[in-house]
Amino acid sequence: MKHTRQFCWIVPPIALASLLWGSTAVADVVTDWNFTANDIIAAAGVPPPPANRTLAMVQTAVYEAVNAITKRYPADRATPSAAPDASVAAAVAAANRAVLSRLVPSQQAAIDKAYATALAAIADGPAKTAGIAVGEQAAAAVFAWRADDNAAAPERYRPATTAGVYVPTAMPAVPQWPQRKPWVMTSCDQFRPGPPPALTSDIWTRDYNEIKAIGAKNSTTRTPAQTETARFWEANGPIVYYPVVRSVANLPGREVTQNARLFALTAEAIDDALIAVFDAKYQYNFWRPITAIRNGDIDGNDSTERDAGWLPFVDAPLHPEYPCAHCIVSGAVAGVLVAEIGAGPTPKLTTTSPTAPGIVHSWTSIDDFVVEVSNGRIWEGVHYRNSAEVGTAMGKKIGALTAANALRPPN
Repeated sequence: MKHTRQFCWIVPPIALASLLWGSTAVADVVTDWNFTANDIIAAAGVPPPPANRTLAMVQTAVYEAVNAITKRYPADRATPSAAPDASVAAAVAAANRAVLSRLVPSQQAAIDKAYATALAAIADGPAKTAGIAVGEQAAAAVFAWRADDNAAAPERYRPATTAGVYVPTAMPAVPQWPQRKPWVMTSCDQFRPGPPPALTSDIWTRDYNEIKAIGAKNSTTRTPAQTETARFWEANGPIVYYPVVRSVANLPGREVTQNARLFALTAEAIDDALIAVFDAKYQYNFWRPITAIRNGDIDGNDSTERDAGWLPFVDAPLHPEYPCAHCIVSGAVAGVLVAEIGAGPTPKLTTTSPTAPGIVHSWTSIDDFVVEVSNGRIWEGVHYRNSAEVGTAMGKKIGALTAANALRPPN
């Protein structure tokens, strides 16, 4: 694993995209637009679960539009009809604009600017017109397909308390997410793991004492390198994961439909992974380290000593601990990439993080990438090792399932 520091300007995400557009070597128009869509969603401040749902809708529409023209893969339920001479570039631009305009309306000016720039580079004529039409048709087909995905289900989380007793009043993240219809999984609980370890178990003792020492805000055992990694993986949106996927998309010799499919598979796998992880989180409602360590005297375990003022290195997320959401996402990405690369060599996987400006993290194996994500969350003081291992395993299964079964003709 190689970490490098580089000079960078602190600029808004959309401005950053425009700065890098001409200097970043990318494989094709699909990869260009993945970069742009990520920045548009980040600029809108969309929270991670809805942001990943948006990317899944975008990338699926892009794939359907491109495949309708190239016909590299069999048509499926959302593939529109298209002339083979329609412009792929126009179709990709139109699909992105149609989905982003509907799901991220606060960024309409940036969306329209990116769309106009893309269309200006395409010669006017029947191919351009046909490409725009097929992109819009693909977006409409995906919206129709996912109309009942239940993302707008009412949030009815009920804090645990007794009458008259104060509890913290911030509502947890997306408790309604398990009600959503998955892309590929048969149900939200298809990969639900068993419960977290018993509080008297050796695993709990190990995890409690590890994170108490290394995950504390004032830890004396966390090394500078571990602290950097912890800060790097405090980032939690798609913008930190998709550069890893682009590392594969940018390999020489890849065809545009391959990359459209790769991004769609990844996006659907991540979205399903988040449905699965929030199902498990709200099923088990397991306590975060900050709660456990401040209450170490009531867990029935003589080997877990209380620290009344313990704080994690980074603020704990507003949802239950088990399993680790970052870990299931990185596992889902890994499952798709393993299927995509097959027996071929793994390219250097690279990404940056908005929570660690100027730092680049790279890996020469997919396993190194997922292990770093897991360790980062432990060193931050927000996840136990068992939770990281369980989340990663769930994600890898969901990624493999998606790669094997998504974007195929319906029975």
